[in-house]
Amino acid sequence: MSIEIETHPFAPFLPKGAKLLMLGTFPATPKRWCMEFYYPNFQNDMWRIFGIVFFGDKNHFVNTEHKTFFLDDLKAFLAEKGVAISDTARRIRRTTGTASDKDLEIVEATDLDALLHELGDCKAVLTAGQLATKVFTEHFGITEKPEMGQYAEFTFEGRTLRLYRMPSTSRAYPIKAEKKAEYYRKMFEEIL
Repeated sequence: MSIEIETHPFAPFLPKGAKLLMLGTFPATPKRWCMEFYYPNFQNDMWRIFGIVFFGDKNHFVNTEHKTFFLDDLKAFLAEKGVAISDTARRIRRTTGTASDKDLEIVEATDLDALLHELGDCKAVLTAGQLATKVFTEHFGITEKPEMGQYAEFTFEGRTLRLYRMPSTSRAYPIKAEKKAEYYRKMFEEIL
């Protein structure tokens, strides 16, 4: 039996003037979504980390009553701060049905050159997770992968950009959201 190939369900979120491009690998299966946007799993800590870093409140973007996130507020905040979001995989196969990096086979990578070309003001890229980092560093020939919370520089179309490697925001990655937020805070202070 062949495994179904899935195409990425979301268009890249590319606000004008974005300074940061956040890249994960691929969303969880739709049955795990609480909204139709990046990091849609209510158990994922990405939007709690944004709440901690920028508002001192991990529930700032969390709609606890409906177990979802305040999507309109979140999109407006990302656009205001200049944060673009996409993923490194455009088409994948799930070998076991999960969104775990080890269970994803990338059939077609995202056109990373086109993303960075469109984001002319972008200064940095954040990869959240091991597979996203691997895809990005291999594509751009970055031989020295940054340590967690650190960055490596690379050039694209005559620009020098930073690639930041951040911890996965999945709860499967065994660090509390507050600790992950410390890594993200340092990066945001350096580029936004």
